[in-house]
Amino acid sequence: MDERGVYHPKGSKLWKDTGFQGYEPCNVETHQPKKKPRGKEQTSEDKTKNKFISSIRVKVEHAIGEAKVFHIVRDIYLNHKSRFKDMVMEIACGLHNLRLDYSFSS
Repeated sequence: MDERGVYHPKGSKLWKDTGFQGYEPCNVETHQPKKKPRGKEQTSEDKTKNKFISSIRVKVEHAIGEAKVFHIVRDIYLNHKSRFKDMVMEIACGLHNLRLDYSFSS
């Protein structure tokens, strides 16, 4: 992430998983679940915090899964033009958000 030059607005929060362990951008509040120590039990405080972090992250994971209703996001993408993959995901997420904003309940 450091090499890609990802920008985070000042004061934003980053809910990360173990794949981003050690990534600590400046001016950003980060939240990552704590692993259980080997051969020991986790404290109740750590368990509570992990449960809270998971409750936030599961919403993000569900949104990503719902954006994958578009086959261009879900299938293997063969176009290697610069920044095109990112644009495809941004459009799919935008369409997903539009669908949420204009959902009709019966």
